[in-house]
Amino acid sequence: MGASDEEKISLGLAHVQGLIDDCVHCGFCLPACPTYALWGQEMDSPRGRIHLVSQLVSGYPVEGAPLKHFDRCLSCMACVSACPSGVRYGEIIEAARAEIERTGDRPLAERLSRSAIFALFPYPRRLRLARSALAAAQFTGLRSVLRRPGISARLPALFRAMESVAPPVAPIEALPGRLRAAGTRRGVVGLLTGCVQSVFFSEVNAATARVLAAEGFDVVVPKRQGCCGALSWHAGRLAEAGRLAQKTVRAFKSAGVDLVVVNSAGCGSAMKEYSRLLSGEPGNREEVAWLTTHTRDLSELLASVGSRAKRNPMKIRVAYHDACHLAHAQGIRVPPRQLLQEIPGLQLCEIGDELCCGSAGIYNLVQPEAARGLGDRKAASVIATGADMMVSTNPGCLMQVKSALARSGAEIRTAHLAQILDLSIRGLTA
Repeated sequence: MGASDEEKISLGLAHVQGLIDDCVHCGFCLPACPTYALWGQEMDSPRGRIHLVSQLVSGYPVEGAPLKHFDRCLSCMACVSACPSGVRYGEIIEAARAEIERTGDRPLAERLSRSAIFALFPYPRRLRLARSALAAAQFTGLRSVLRRPGISARLPALFRAMESVAPPVAPIEALPGRLRAAGTRRGVVGLLTGCVQSVFFSEVNAATARVLAAEGFDVVVPKRQGCCGALSWHAGRLAEAGRLAQKTVRAFKSAGVDLVVVNSAGCGSAMKEYSRLLSGEPGNREEVAWLTTHTRDLSELLASVGSRAKRNPMKIRVAYHDACHLAHAQGIRVPPRQLLQEIPGLQLCEIGDELCCGSAGIYNLVQPEAARGLGDRKAASVIATGADMMVSTNPGCLMQVKSALARSGAEIRTAHLAQILDLSIRGLTA
């Protein structure tokens, strides 16, 4: 990479001081913050963490209690939507986490578990190996055995957290390198297949490609793409995030597409900020700027061009869950609802609880108890709608809420927005 990691972090912390000064400590962020709702502690609120970051900028150490409060933040950006002063909290917490990663002030056990997570999740090939092991455990019944209380309690915490949210293993749906548009072509789009999405939610990618083709787009799936870097960036691992982002830029800029379509809210949010992540990099600034301005969420694109493919009726009650990085980070709320309401017979239900579901990238792996509490709260809110199915736009949300619904015993299915649109267009039932 270009500038050294330490130079980047120093610049980030210097920049953060001005952002900190924007906070007037009004408290509008408090009711929007999931961790403040859980514990009611000032230091687990956005303005409390901003105060801690100001101490970090002043040179105070971050180990112990301050580190705990930084780690408890989900980076859901709900406070950004609620803030009347326009405080850019996301940039503040990112700079703090980058400094923590640079100084290495975490306990050894935490450093090892985080290293294990990031040695696996951003790499689809390694995830496929993990998927094979999970499939074997599922086929033999070992997975059910491991979930028994007496056995589960003896397993490593990270392993328990990973297994608890992992979806049932299904065959991977392969995508061709290019899927032709149905009818008159409206454009050519590239599809981000992602890391976790490509291995554990390949059916969502396949549904996305079919919907885009039905709506008149040629869909290009570059082979050399991979993780977009969002997981690493949100955890403060800037060098790793930068490498993955650069690979993503190269894959799509050489693909000859008009736009890049993303069906994972966290990925789309990060890709739209690549110009900030890679601001210190020499060379391909035009390519980075192009991807930053030409990335679209699936719902964002479809709502903007208007639906062309016929929607067949679906008699179903759907509770739509706003993924945080779509609603708060990207400001996209209406398009997914608009697309669902275009399906004849579908009844859209609103979930009264707008707090984060607790997925938040790797949050449900490193903060499993807090994530479980938020997941159970979200599941209860979904159940209260009387819906037959919960729909979202993010794989992490789907895994998290599905796991919570299973714990509650509720028979409510979960699906990605792309899957519902695909079923309706093809005239199939959910």
